[in-house]
Amino acid sequence: MCYGHDGMAALRRSVDRRSLLRGTLAAVGVGLASSGLGATAASATAHRTGRHHVPPGLISIQLWTVRDALWGAPGYDATLTHLARIGYPRVELALGYFGRTAAQLRQFLDGIGIRASSSHDGISGTAAELEQKVQNAVTLGQQFMVVPYLYSESTDDWKRWAEQMNVEAAAARAAGLRYGYHNHAHEFTIDLGGGKRPWDVLTAELDPTLVHLEVDLYWAVTGGINSGDGVADPEGFTLDVIRSAPQRVLQYHVKDRDEITGDMADLGTTGTVDFARIFREHSVLEYIVENDTPDVTPQQTAEIGYRYLRKLRF
Repeated sequence: MCYGHDGMAALRRSVDRRSLLRGTLAAVGVGLASSGLGATAASATAHRTGRHHVPPGLISIQLWTVRDALWGAPGYDATLTHLARIGYPRVELALGYFGRTAAQLRQFLDGIGIRASSSHDGISGTAAELEQKVQNAVTLGQQFMVVPYLYSESTDDWKRWAEQMNVEAAAARAAGLRYGYHNHAHEFTIDLGGGKRPWDVLTAELDPTLVHLEVDLYWAVTGGINSGDGVADPEGFTLDVIRSAPQRVLQYHVKDRDEITGDMADLGTTGTVDFARIFREHSVLEYIVENDTPDVTPQQTAEIGYRYLRKLRF
């Protein structure tokens, strides 16, 4: 669920771009999805080279991408069924269970052949809330649970949150779950004083034996550009983030970035992030398609993203 300080700014900036793209992409979106065409020159080259590919069983989608379809037409059940038909074997949950209990949702997902392998959940306010959150994840058969967003310009807040996450991660580990944190751009841009940024504090304070990282590649690239540290080589900055963290990077949000506007883009269309380079250097346990602001319909964005990852070679 990629939203908040930087996410909302991207949402506002993307309105004009989506209006321009919608007419063109709506006409070709389904064709792109079914044929796998439409990638940039760099992406097309990546498709044709390399021996490795993303294992199909590790491809997922963050449900924030299709939230409009979940909330409106065609609705939750039809949208999840469509994702399963596209080929997604797993999803990352967000926005709750839409009127079901965890057990009821598990039964529905099992019935359509898709797994809730991960979820975005905020830090719990009480021990009882934490216990319920962990129990729900176990009931759903999840592998991961991830904190999706935190924002503060206070070092003390980031330290306090890291302490709370370590406690939650221990509870998750005891239940057989992996507990992680998902970044936006501001972790790399806020000046906390003394040359420290939130990412420095988090990675210093989070217990690497308990907490992993879910690196959002769009926001990491954007954070490098906005901070000035990654302008010349955004992917190199992102790889440095991955390599230097004491915590293991076990999940990616695979989200593309338009070179001209800086907005999010459907995978393999107007974006320029060199995913092949990043994947060659560091593989993960889950590759999660996401676009907070789909260029066409949420369903088409989901299909375009899935086909892109299936064809990508690195």
